[in-house]
Amino acid sequence: MIIGKVTGSIVSTRKQDNLIGNKFMVIEPIHTMNSESSQLVAIDNIGAGIGEYVLVAQGSAARIGCGMPDSPIDAAIVGIIDDIGKLV
Repeated sequence: MIIGKVTGSIVSTRKQDNLIGNKFMVIEPIHTMNSESSQLVAIDNIGAGIGEYVLVAQGSAARIGCGMPDSPIDAAIVGIIDDIGKLV
């Protein structure tokens, strides 16, 4: 699981049927997470907004965590962080 900041959203009018009705957000992992990429796209079923810090699950944990085990999901927002503390 990583911590990141929501920096934007993505609109996709055509997508795989299992993904219809879901929101996609651009996440920038915080520098202390040492993530491989500078940004990633995560499905958002909990209503995170731009500028918020979030917990992101990846891989099979993301699919299971958002209740879509048979969907093509690589990352999912699973929590909104209320207090980031000294991590930023």
